[in-house]
Amino acid sequence: MMSNNPDPLNENITGLEPGGGVPPGETPPGEGSMSGDQGHAEGSKAGKAVNTIWLVLIGIVVLLLILFIVGHIVGIFDLIF
Repeated sequence: MMSNNPDPLNENITGLEPGGGVPPGETPPGEGSMSGDQGHAEGSKAGKAVNTIWLVLIGIVVLLLILFIVGHIVGIFDLIF
């Protein structure tokens, strides 16, 4: 059973070729056209300094944990405590 298309203007849509294809130039661009500021600075020196500080702090914590684990395995803390 076939039903009729409820939109009588469906065959007259602008930009469609026979068979449903779209001619070149009728589709939107692939990228956005915004060329202004995105709200943050790329390569900011303050951002790099903060990242470096965090990496150093994380490195110190990891180093202390490794020393604690190795010291516990070796038995250094049995002599102190």
